[in-house]
Amino acid sequence: MALKIVFPGPLTIVQDFGRLGHQAEGFPECGACDKYSLALANLLAGNGSAPNMAGLEYTLAGPTVQADDYTLVALAGGVSRPKVNGKDAPMFAPILLAPGDTLEIGALESGLRGYLALFGGLDIQPVLGSRSTDLKCHIGGMEGRALRAGDALPVLSAFRLPQEQYALMQKRFKPLEPWMLSTLTPHGYIGSAALPLLRIVPGPQDGMFTEQALHEFSHSLYTVTPDSNRMAAKLNGTAVEAKNGVDILSDGIVEGSVQISANGQPIVMLADHQSTGGYAKIGTIISCDIPALAQVRPGQSVGFRFVTVEEGIAACKREKEKWNQFKEQFYGE
Repeated sequence: MALKIVFPGPLTIVQDFGRLGHQAEGFPECGACDKYSLALANLLAGNGSAPNMAGLEYTLAGPTVQADDYTLVALAGGVSRPKVNGKDAPMFAPILLAPGDTLEIGALESGLRGYLALFGGLDIQPVLGSRSTDLKCHIGGMEGRALRAGDALPVLSAFRLPQEQYALMQKRFKPLEPWMLSTLTPHGYIGSAALPLLRIVPGPQDGMFTEQALHEFSHSLYTVTPDSNRMAAKLNGTAVEAKNGVDILSDGIVEGSVQISANGQPIVMLADHQSTGGYAKIGTIISCDIPALAQVRPGQSVGFRFVTVEEGIAACKREKEKWNQFKEQFYGE
């Protein structure tokens, strides 16, 4: 059983939750930029016990794919108007493709990245424990590269036939409410435009910045610039003033770290971030807010709000409780 790429879109790559435990060797973690949406797509595709199953991440527009056998899929993340054989198909719901069916995802109308998950996952050889594509090291996924027309992605056989799993899920499925489609990240509004207010724990080098700079940073808006990518979201806005420059001895860096560059502008590390960095880090975005940033397009804005470690942990626990409700809805007895 395989899924054929008819049209790949601008950037479609295989991703799971990342290549963990190898940063000391210089390998980026990679993985989905919006792990919440990949997990949600997996849940809706029947992979309730494996939200980290490898699927497809696409940017700005999705691929057109063709199934060679019955295949259960689901789409989450950035919103488009998908079609199966030219007829409207749902997002955020199970989709059963019959042999020969073509799924056209199309351009995203909102959000930056979308995710396609398949029941059983992709039968791709893991590299260092992950199927994620590392575009810089050229490992993982499909030969470490973006997908091309003609690629055939083998699908793992699951514990039951896709059409049987689809029938079982249809008995329990109810349309998801809007708050279920993404993380519970707080938002502000400028007119009707919503912008995420990313919660950030101070440090480890927040002491290198003036009190006025810390205040302005957490009360200003920053625009995502066009040179952002999977490695980092580069921002432009009020410059963050350092007491004596921002250079430090390079130390470890994580997804969500907010570096302040020499020109005072924030750079937020995303999934393909490097293992060390030499700019001072004003703070780290809590893990459950990173998916919201991953969906912000260049030209759109975000804000930051400092929180304590305890507040960050509590927010992530609320996301976990929400996730458990999802699993109960679709897979509970």
